[in-house]
Amino acid sequence: MILITQKCLDQIEKREEPESIFWENIIPSSMWSEVHAIQVVSWRMMNRFKNESWAAEAIDMIYIEDDILEWAKETGDHLTGDALALHKDCNGNVLQNGDTVTLIKDLDVKGASFNAKIGTPVRNIRLVNDDHEQIEGKIDGQTIIILTKFVKKQ
Repeated sequence: MILITQKCLDQIEKREEPESIFWENIIPSSMWSEVHAIQVVSWRMMNRFKNESWAAEAIDMIYIEDDILEWAKETGDHLTGDALALHKDCNGNVLQNGDTVTLIKDLDVKGASFNAKIGTPVRNIRLVNDDHEQIEGKIDGQTIIILTKFVKKQ
């Protein structure tokens, strides 16, 4: 267990876009902690910024024991060269599992006998893990996939 601020937690758990300048001031000292959980979080956050010089240098310098490194790699964040992809609504607000969204346009629902009308609330959404542009939600009792660009967070 580690003690962190809400801002840190939101960025670690991908509820908020990570801010490089914020982490650039934290990681160079936290990566040398003897607490394994802090080493793991430091390594994971460094890898989210690996295209920036300060993070690339830190990745080259950090030493983590093999078993702790395997723990750090469990999220798979280090495998992509892309920036962190968050699920965002049409206004750029970050979406989370369980949020309620509203449709911003009429949508044809494939394989169903209805159209989803503008203004329809979709409660308790689920994020599609492998596609940050899609969410799942129920409309008229039927679970459908909705593109995030057609919803706004309530």
